[in-house]
Amino acid sequence: MIRNPWVRLTLMLLLMLCMGATGSVVLAKPASAPKASPQAAIDQAYAKYKDLQEGKNADYIPALAKVDPNLFGIALVTADGKVYTAGDVSTEVSIQSISKVFTMAQVIEDQGPDAILKTTGVDATGMRFNSIVSVEQAYKTLGGPEMNPLVNPGAITATSMVQGATADEVWAKIMQVHNDCAGRPLKVLEDVYKSESDTNQRNQAIGMLMYAYGYIKANPAQAVDLYTRQCSIGVNAKDLATMAATLAFGGTNPVTKKQVFSSANVPKILAVMATAGLYDDSGKWLYATGLPAKSGVGGGIIAVSPGKFGIAVVAPPLDDAGNSVKAQRAITDISNALGGNPYAAKAPAATASK
Repeated sequence: MIRNPWVRLTLMLLLMLCMGATGSVVLAKPASAPKASPQAAIDQAYAKYKDLQEGKNADYIPALAKVDPNLFGIALVTADGKVYTAGDVSTEVSIQSISKVFTMAQVIEDQGPDAILKTTGVDATGMRFNSIVSVEQAYKTLGGPEMNPLVNPGAITATSMVQGATADEVWAKIMQVHNDCAGRPLKVLEDVYKSESDTNQRNQAIGMLMYAYGYIKANPAQAVDLYTRQCSIGVNAKDLATMAATLAFGGTNPVTKKQVFSSANVPKILAVMATAGLYDDSGKWLYATGLPAKSGVGGGIIAVSPGKFGIAVVAPPLDDAGNSVKAQRAITDISNALGGNPYAAKAPAATASK
């Protein structure tokens, strides 16, 4: 028997702290393991995939075939504007189809969401990104727009919708929105622009067909040329991550603090990215990650975890669908480590029994 009253009191207090409402002893729950830090998650993914030798560079645009296939850079930007990186985040590649997101966003910003909805539509086509059959079906079979601004017919049309009295004015607006999202002045990679212009006969045909069916209202050749030029803008992994983060945080660039897009328009932009961002594998990507994303055949992928981070990876070798192999795997791992999937809702806390 413990005779010291102070010791007895201390033991009684400790026992009371360990008792639940039912009078049984409650064992303290171990603290849940903290999520990985952004830098740790990036470093781990970089080390895991840096030597991966799968996929191959796009070669239907000759300049892309010449890009170093070993280039691999990861960048992630958080709400406070902090940038986490691994690998080569300074070498520039052409932005390619990732540019479609920001030109679409500019049209939505200037003309409202219905401008895109009623002109190109926002449905996945179920066909290749440069399909001409999808244009024919949209016009003749379905009787209305059944495309979206992230496949070539819809993207060329969206470029034609950017407002400006001259080609230079339109281009200045396209360039400005890309600069604002990246947080620095960007420039066109002239070798890519020339190479792409010399081999874009299919896009020229798409532009003429969209004009013939009334989607493009005037000057289809100008629309195709400006579209080709926007695809040739040079970006690095840090630029792309900052652009993704601008969408992740309601249209505000978290690095420069500039409000680029209205927060009300961002969900519309992300919705199209979610359903059509990774070409033929958009559904598989969304199923695996839940992240709105957009790829480009230059080797970049951007992905958005709304309210959490924007991330980008540059790695030129592509899979059969035209998406960077390393980028897909690295982003998936990093997002999983950081809890980035917006669909991964937590179960409600259990109600204490009475």
